[in-house]
Formats: sequence, structure tokens, C-alpha cells
Amino acid sequence: MNSLRKILTVALLALAGHAFPATDEETIRGKLLQARPDFEITSITPSAAAGIYEVRLGPGQMIYSTADGKYFFLGDLFSVETSGLVNLAEQQRDEQRKELLAAIDPSEMIIFSPEKGAKASITVFTDVDCFYCQKLHREVPEMNAMGIEVRYLAYPRSGIGGESYRKIASAWCADDPHAAITRLKNLETIAENVCSGNPVAEQFALGQRMGVRGTPALVLEAGQMLPGYLPATEIAQRLGVL
Repeated sequence: MNSLRKILTVALLALAGHAFPATDEETIRGKLLQARPDFEITSITPSAAAGIYEVRLGPGQMIYSTADGKYFFLGDLFSVETSGLVNLAEQQRDEQRKELLAAIDPSEMIIFSPEKGAKASITVFTDVDCFYCQKLHREVPEMNAMGIEVRYLAYPRSGIGGESYRKIASAWCADDPHAAITRLKNLETIAENVCSGNPVAEQFALGQRMGVRGTPALVLEAGQMLPGYLPATEIAQRLGVL
């Protein structure tokens, strides 16, 4: 019994003094932070390509690194299939956008719903001063008639605090947000009422995190983003409603 204890003690002491090799994730994190301490690394996961890791850097940013952390590159990772090229990075972004949208309380959106129930929905990052946002809004009744629910999130392109922000925040704070945003998009005026606790700044930050670069930015239920204006019929086709 005493000899067994001695063997175990020697083994434990040996293990305690032994430095185990770092995992690839730890190596990559250490190398990147050593070179750029300002990097905000949120996750490091293996990609579909052997020896290459996806490194997420804060909101909506991703780079790829070799397992030893010595090299990294920017851009999208594609797989070559018999049917063509598949953008694996965009698939990841779609999934992330889908998860982010699912976490939003619908009460913080301005939602235009079909009278007879929705067959599909689309989320739109919008700015009331954007010409194509105004044009798209005029087609909301047509989309509702086809069974498409339109969910608005605020994205004042000039940023938080400017005139566009005050306009769109006033719509969100209005007693009737649907009427208020419609009036603004028809180039009418509404009373300025930027209430405390309005969600515009949070939605603007969310849009940036999801990769919105302009308005309108349309996000489908599966998370795909369609930048820019599309006519109602084409949106319906993308959603499989027609």
C-alpha cells in the first residue's frame, strides 16, 4: 500500500511539473493578442477546411487563422462542390443574423401585418429619409396582400443624434408608430418626440453588427441579407410566397 502511494505521488509530482501543450485555440488567441492586444476575440472554432480556424472579432467581423496562429487572412471561405461554389462564411453570417433577429422583442419593432395572417415575414432596417426606403414602404400594402409581414428596425444612416435619428425615434415613440412612420416616408412631418428608452440606438448598433451598410437592408427569415431595394413581387419570390 505504501509503495502504491509513493508511485502515485511521484506520478502526480511529475504531472504537476509538466507543461501540457496549448490547444490550437489557445495558441491562436495568444499569438493574435500578443500582436494586437486591442482585438476583441469572441470565439475561435475550426472551419470546414482542415487546419484553418474561424476567429470572430467583435460584432460581425471574422478572420481565418492557421492552427499555429502564425498566419491569418481576411475574406470569405468557399467550398468547391459539383453544383458550384458555396460561400461558407456567408452561411455562418446567415445563421448569426437569424439568431440575433430571434432575440428581438417584436414589441420593439414597427410591424405591418397582413389582415388574414402572415405566410412569411421580412425584417427591414430602414431610414425615413432614404428614397428607396420610402419607395419600399409604398409597396408594404402589396406585400401584406400577398401574405408578407414587414418588420421594421431603425437604421438612421447618419448615425445617432442627428436629424434622421430624431425623426425615426419620434416615429417609434409616437402613439401610433405605423401612422407616424408612414407620414415620414411620405415626406410629411410629425411632432418631434424622442422619448427616453427608445430602441433606435440599439437597433442601429444591431444593424452594424449584422453587416448593414445601407438602407433598406432586407433580412429574410433564414438570415440571408438582401442589400438595397427590391420590388414587392421579387421579395415574394425570394420568400416562396408566389
